[in-house]
Amino acid sequence: LTYAKELVFTMFGSGAPDFGAASDGDGDRNMILGRRFFVTPSDSVAIIAANAQAAIPYFQSGPKGLARSMPTSGALDRVADKLNVPFFEVPTGWKFFGNLMDAGKLSICGEESFGTGSDHIREKDGIWAVLAWLSILAHRNKDKKAGEGLVSVEDVAREHWATYGRNFFSRYDYEECESESANKMMEHLRDVIAKSKPGEKYGNYTLQFADDFSYTDPVDGSTVSKQGLRFVFTDGSRIIFRLSGTGSAGATIRIYIEQFESDASKHDLDAQIALKPLIDLALSVSKLKDFTGRDK
Repeated sequence: LTYAKELVFTMFGSGAPDFGAASDGDGDRNMILGRRFFVTPSDSVAIIAANAQAAIPYFQSGPKGLARSMPTSGALDRVADKLNVPFFEVPTGWKFFGNLMDAGKLSICGEESFGTGSDHIREKDGIWAVLAWLSILAHRNKDKKAGEGLVSVEDVAREHWATYGRNFFSRYDYEECESESANKMMEHLRDVIAKSKPGEKYGNYTLQFADDFSYTDPVDGSTVSKQGLRFVFTDGSRIIFRLSGTGSAGATIRIYIEQFESDASKHDLDAQIALKPLIDLALSVSKLKDFTGRDK
């Protein structure tokens, strides 16, 4: 939305076309837009997975498995559950998907940072994701006669939310933070996690568990730890903290906020409004302003 702002302006302006898509320079990442409608990458991979068997011949026997990176919203989990296929939550980094694909365990995967892929290429493929969406739209409109209203990107997304619920999702990047204070904040959060107990109240949220995400690869048995600090609540909401880059320009603190909403009457809410209680909670639990001096 930041770097493809010309496309966003076109898609949200008057006389906008039905479908818009952007890719980065090397074609591996993608963004999908409908008329005045943005599809989050977390929703995009879930919607592709839910429609793939019907709309894309390559998947006519159904996906072998689905996977997402840990910070990506749980929208894909619900699709895997309904399709009754294996599901994997992996650390950030495409190699973890690659191992699963090589072992024949994974067909479709994605990450919140605009990467979507399938086992046709073992990499994230922005061109493929755009074609997958066009295939879904073509399939959903195949019986339409001239003059009938077409099923739009927004219609496909809203039907998906009505079936699976909506995972409101946003990521906040605090860039160029002073490395020492960023690390101190993460240590403070590790202390909070060490003392946390399931059932604890965090405002209106009840803690299911809190941990520092680790992963054991089911293919080669390798283990990675300290992949992100997670606060997971009983209603499916999550707050995740990750630190990336501690070079001369400082560290980037990433906060991932996710709120699950099953009530279709609330699916129209602006994501920032729906997420505000969790955003406030994330800032207070982490004491981000105290540690870094950052307030935006």
